[in-house]
Amino acid sequence: MAASTASRLSPPRLHAAPNHPLRRSRFSPLRAAKLEAVLSIGTHVIPHPRKVETGGEDAFFVGGDGGGVFAIADGVSGWAEKNVNPALFSRELMANSSTFIKDEEVSQDPQILLMKAHAATSSIGSATVIVAMLEKTGTLKIASVGDCGLKVIRKGQVMFSTCPQEHYFDCPYQLSSEAIGQTSQDALVCTVNLMEGDMIVSGSDGFFDNIFDQEILAVINESPGTDEAAKALAELARKHSVDVTFDSPYSMEARSRVRNKYILPVILSLFTSFFSSFAKKIYDITHFIPVTYMQGFDVPWWKKLLGAKLVGGKMDDITVIVAQVKTVVIPDDEGSGIELEKVGGEQLAAAGVASAEQSE
Repeated sequence: MAASTASRLSPPRLHAAPNHPLRRSRFSPLRAAKLEAVLSIGTHVIPHPRKVETGGEDAFFVGGDGGGVFAIADGVSGWAEKNVNPALFSRELMANSSTFIKDEEVSQDPQILLMKAHAATSSIGSATVIVAMLEKTGTLKIASVGDCGLKVIRKGQVMFSTCPQEHYFDCPYQLSSEAIGQTSQDALVCTVNLMEGDMIVSGSDGFFDNIFDQEILAVINESPGTDEAAKALAELARKHSVDVTFDSPYSMEARSRVRNKYILPVILSLFTSFFSSFAKKIYDITHFIPVTYMQGFDVPWWKKLLGAKLVGGKMDDITVIVAQVKTVVIPDDEGSGIELEKVGGEQLAAAGVASAEQSE
């Protein structure tokens, strides 16, 4: 699948916040200044309830060079059935991504970063992954393989969302140690021009499977900072994931897929077969459904056809990254300095390095 590119959504408009006047550098007089976009980042991870001791199978990294970069990888749990630790691949992939971020060949290109990190990963396994890089001009570059997601929130509304890639329901695209997996060339590639104050919410599928957009917007609006927002969003998704009565995005999608792709065709096939070779039709139907659909689900296929267990949250590892776009003032004669500016009460590196507010 060839990489696709989303159109630019709006021109970058970076400006100094009115409540934070320009200040002279500690090192030399302020002659002329320019504005650079940076990210203030908060993270939070909650492992699957049965994987708390091992830390789960999600991995992520937050770094900063020229504005900010972060990535999330979700190890595919099916490898555990082959006595392979699914966390090893996702963790090594993120470690390699962090190593190659300053490679000259990467040059602020998340797709190239995925290519190099994937090629350097020697662990057995596979993972879905998303990488986002913010340029100093305010352009966010994204490369995603699978169903890790990212949303951009502006003025209380979701103005951009990535789309999941999947072979079929609950079987996403994934970078793999095996030749049958996808590569960086299959990544969904997008660019979004951001504005000061925009919020970015990114997460593994364990997050987006258990929370709705309106809930994300409400939490972002009520949170005083990115760290608090990431924690609150992760905890809300976890609460939903263990609630057997919560009609989650995952369960709604499951019902829709089962109804449209399997129940209705089966009923039609049974009806038509009544006047023909009924026994042969039954064999064909029951032989077809398990092979194409039961993979990745935790209940028998025939229960899905009867509508069983298609409500409730989906227990999974939950990783959330929340970032806010801010601007810092860089004196033209000190663009590579190390002065720290206070912006909105949070400390950011004036050279455009994102501050990572790690969850405890």
